[in-house]
Amino acid sequence: MNLPDKWQALVIQLLAVPGMLLAYYLLLYHNGVLFTSCTVNEIFDCGQVSGPGAPYSSIGPIPVALIGLIGYATIFLVVWLGNWSDLIDDYLPELLIGLTGLAFIFTLGLTMLEIFVIHAICQFCLYSAIIVLIIFLLALSLVISQRRQEA
Repeated sequence: MNLPDKWQALVIQLLAVPGMLLAYYLLLYHNGVLFTSCTVNEIFDCGQVSGPGAPYSSIGPIPVALIGLIGYATIFLVVWLGNWSDLIDDYLPELLIGLTGLAFIFTLGLTMLEIFVIHAICQFCLYSAIIVLIIFLLALSLVISQRRQEA
């Protein structure tokens, strides 16, 4: 694919950067490196969601923020590697729809957990969820535009 044909992939790669920064910030907060108060009110409380000792901030020993950081980095690298590898470039839309679809489902599950189980929302997690949603919609757009070109 040439550059104008994959503008969605470039925007996805661009959006992965603030996603990585958010996930890294939340990882530092989870690990107790940052001691900030994320409590805005009864509804917005990062401490209950992703703070040190928050019961749902890890899956086993793995912090959810680390999973997010790895996910964003993987999305970034797949787009970057598409510029260097014809094999990855040929399947870039499918790779991105798979990765971003998985990220979207994971994020949706976490957001539902925040709303219905924890009864608190982390505003930074919400920003990340918005980024994931936009990235997923861009990946869908990329797949649709590729299918139209092939038809």
